[in-house]
Amino acid sequence: MQEQSNILPAASQIKACLFDLDGVLVDTAVYHYKAWKQLANSLGFDFTEEQNEQLKGVSRVESLNKILDWGNVKKTEDEKEALATLKNGWYVEMITKMTPNEVLPGTVEFLSAIHRAGYKLALGSASKNSGIILEKTNLAHFFDEIVDGNMVTKSKPDPEVFLKGAQLLGFKPDECVVFEDAVAGVEAAKRGGMKAIGIGEKSILQDADMVVSGLDKLTVKDLQGL
Repeated sequence: MQEQSNILPAASQIKACLFDLDGVLVDTAVYHYKAWKQLANSLGFDFTEEQNEQLKGVSRVESLNKILDWGNVKKTEDEKEALATLKNGWYVEMITKMTPNEVLPGTVEFLSAIHRAGYKLALGSASKNSGIILEKTNLAHFFDEIVDGNMVTKSKPDPEVFLKGAQLLGFKPDECVVFEDAVAGVEAAKRGGMKAIGIGEKSILQDADMVVSGLDKLTVKDLQGL
């Protein structure tokens, strides 16, 4: 990779790319929703897909607290831990059946292009199951570093996960760009002093430096223009 780094234009400030996982590279949100919905139903209430949007980029513990609040259910800390473990078991069972066909459009092509162009890549995800997902979808080999929920203690919009990724890659925050589909993730990137490319709707990801509908809409030139 050392000789390829010369491909980067001298004027380009961005040298590293940090990716969220869910909703950017793959769509596992549906599995989270199904598992949380199953848990909520087992406790005697339901919650909507709209409410589920508020769980994007949020840790398992914080997600559980939100759901219990929506259902007006009180649990002890030990009970919460058991519920979170139960939900995760259902979720892991679902994602172990994932295949490379579930990678979002343009992901492999874009990761391949920026890898060839000499950019360093890291994953920055709140998911504690990112390793399983990357393995099942055949994306793991693209990443120089993987930072997930097993390595950080603070949830987005705290920038910890992205700052850790930048540190492991050996770059300053202003040399990094983050790819995110959640408001909390974009805020984390900006709070960490990084550029942010939003994957989704401009009306929702208003603070991102650029917003596209998916990685299939991006090229290396887009990074050079940041």
